[in-house]
Amino acid sequence: MPPPTVALFDIDGTLIVTGGTGRRSVNRAFHALYGRADACDSFGFDGMTDRSIARLGLEAIDVEASEEAIDGWLAVYLLALADEVSRASEGSFRLLPGMREAVAAAHAARMAVGLGTGNVREGARIKLERVGVHHHFKFGGFGCDAEARPEVIRLAAARGAEQLGLPVSECRVVVIGDTPRDVDAARAIGAECIGVATGRYSVADLEAAGAHYAFADFSHSTALATLLAV
Repeated sequence: MPPPTVALFDIDGTLIVTGGTGRRSVNRAFHALYGRADACDSFGFDGMTDRSIARLGLEAIDVEASEEAIDGWLAVYLLALADEVSRASEGSFRLLPGMREAVAAAHAARMAVGLGTGNVREGARIKLERVGVHHHFKFGGFGCDAEARPEVIRLAAARGAEQLGLPVSECRVVVIGDTPRDVDAARAIGAECIGVATGRYSVADLEAAGAHYAFADFSHSTALATLLAV
């Protein structure tokens, strides 16, 4: 029988595909505030936190990346995100294969099921309510908690352990993600990582990054058993 388990799901590229709504929202926010829709053109967002995206974008257009500037940018970004998500088509904005079943199975196994995401809490809500699964995640670590992803995952693991009524040292922590940054964050706190190649990175990329397991997606025949440790 597996030990008490905290399962932490990434959002973008792991639970859902968003059809570019995130980047469009980022660009809209920079344009609205600074007249620059190109602030983030030089870097990808994979595995980054929203606060780090804001910081890099501000620095790229020579604006001081103060906490106040980041907070102000996030407020505008969330308005843009709510609009973009509401207008996205069902084909472009959807749950990824096997994820609804994985979340349900984790709950049935009495795991603490939460989020480990670079999205700020409100951004996570906007995205996951669109696909009808937000209510499944009672806790998490978010991009508003910290800029560094390992710290986001560390906080999420601690909150999950609290849900189980145990110290995190007595819990199995499993991070499910689609980027090397997810893998790095999991390994930084001594957690397992299940990689899914549903984003920009392949199974081989995730294995090379150090994922303990990697699957093309969560409909793979052994992915669910790996999560459940059966």
